[in-house]
Order: sequence, then structure tokens, then C-alpha cells
Amino acid sequence: MKRSANTLVWPVSTLLLALMLSILPMPGATANFRPDWTVLVMIFWLLNSPDRFGLLTAMFLGLALDTLSGALLGQNALAMVIIAYLVLKFHLRLRISPISQLTVTVFGLLVIYHFVLFWVDGVSGRTVPYSERWMPLMMSTFLWPLIQRALHQKYSNGRAEV
Repeated sequence: MKRSANTLVWPVSTLLLALMLSILPMPGATANFRPDWTVLVMIFWLLNSPDRFGLLTAMFLGLALDTLSGALLGQNALAMVIIAYLVLKFHLRLRISPISQLTVTVFGLLVIYHFVLFWVDGVSGRTVPYSERWMPLMMSTFLWPLIQRALHQKYSNGRAEV
């Protein structure tokens, strides 16, 4: 029992850190370049530990992100559940992909994520500048290999110790 509790500390702490980085105040012009930290970390844990994290985790993360960022309640939750479903459906195929192919796939997942956000904003009548839409997508794609490598290295070390 204690063993499973210890193995959840690292993933939950990374998800909480990602939520904190998502709401961290940034200077004016750099705010448009904020990556989608929560989505990237969620994708990593869904790929590497699909038995522990699933659609419910994605929903709670999305609702937390909606609450913390002041977005329309359920907007990020809907987008994250869709992304989580796709990752869980294809996680066996994605796990064996090289990092370049996985980066392209994560880009596609982020496009879907931002399209859902765009759609919900359109239905609710909120207009968002293009730079606020595309810059997080590009920054997240560029940061994915670094995040994946850092989390995978720590996750692999943690698994060997337990």
C-alpha cells in the first residue's frame, strides 16, 4: 500500500507544478508565449501511466485550470477530456514512436485542444487575438521534447528505485 502512494507523489507534484506555471503572472508581451504546461504534463502521464491517469484526471485538471485562469467553466475541461481520450486510445502506438514523430503528434493534439477552446470562445461570443491562440501552441510544441525528456528521465529513475 505504501509503495503505490510513493509512486503517485511525483506525478501529482508535476501536475500541480504545471497548474502553478499555468497561472504564474508574466510581463505583458511575454504572456502570449505561455506554453500549455498542464496539457503537456497531462499528455506525458497519460502516455507513460495510463492505468493511473485517465479521463477523470483530465476533467479535474481542466476544471482546476478553468477556475484558476478565470476561463469559462468547463472550457478547458472539455478540451482536456478530448485530448485525454485520444492519447489513451492510441497510447500504445504513441509510446513506441520516435521523439520527432511524437512531437508532431503532440502538435496535432494541441491543435485540437486549441480548436476546442476557439470553438467554445466563438459560441460564447469571446474574441481572442491570433497571437494569443498560436503562440502558446508553438511554444508548447517546441518545449515538448524537453519536457518529455526531463519527466521521462526522472520517471525512469523513480521506477527503478521503487
